[in-house]
Amino acid sequence: MHTKLQDSPAVSLKGPIGEKRKLLTSYISTGSFDTFVDQIFWLTEHKKSSYVCFANVHMLVEAYKDQAFNEVLNKADVATPDGGPVSKIMKLFYGQEQDRVAGMDLLPRLLREAAAKGKSVYFYGSTDEVLNTVVTKAKQEMPDLKIAGFYSPPFRKLTEEEDASITDMINDAKPDLVFVALGCPKQERWMADHKDRVNACMLGVGQAFLTFAGLEKRLPKWARDLSLEWTYRLYLEPKRLWKRYLVTNSMFVLLTLKMLVTRNYKENNVRSA
Repeated sequence: MHTKLQDSPAVSLKGPIGEKRKLLTSYISTGSFDTFVDQIFWLTEHKKSSYVCFANVHMLVEAYKDQAFNEVLNKADVATPDGGPVSKIMKLFYGQEQDRVAGMDLLPRLLREAAAKGKSVYFYGSTDEVLNTVVTKAKQEMPDLKIAGFYSPPFRKLTEEEDASITDMINDAKPDLVFVALGCPKQERWMADHKDRVNACMLGVGQAFLTFAGLEKRLPKWARDLSLEWTYRLYLEPKRLWKRYLVTNSMFVLLTLKMLVTRNYKENNVRSA
């Protein structure tokens, strides 16, 4: 069954961000990059537990194919338009400018804002090597940043006892923001499972730890503005990603074209009625 959220063309929200808009079967938050920053810190002040998804093409197509995952995405307190294609399609369908709000860009900004606001952060996921590099760089660049802790969980399914112990460990550290890097869709499911259990705002930032740590380069801004970042990711990991991008990107194009044709057909019928 679809949730009430999915039956609405737009969903009103509390806080600086005004609403979510439907794209395929998912609801994506709208607003400027700065407004998303404000919304996340609003969540730390007004909600005991919340989570943020960064919705790129891959995530939207996964949500389209998997209703359970779609519910995970739609129940997020914030779902940012991560990726040039998503922000451009949002503008095409709803006629308003929409910033791209990628986890790789938002992570360093949130760390700087957290240092300025006296908020504490926790890094969860990835490997010990990556986490140590992230923490070292964060301390060097932002000496006032409060790092509540960091932890790399085992790369396997956790037992209930292990999961409870990790949840207690995070809560005992009392972070305001928990950055989660487990990969999509694992990190989104983890955040949804821990909503109302982890007392913080959780953010599924995926590869952002690697780029922040300088362990993985990004394309120049002009190339990112042309939505070419996926080609660089494919270049780095062709064996793992070629099928995903071939199938996922093609499916996203076909689905958005279908939405556009359907919308135009309905509008033409209304005008001719």
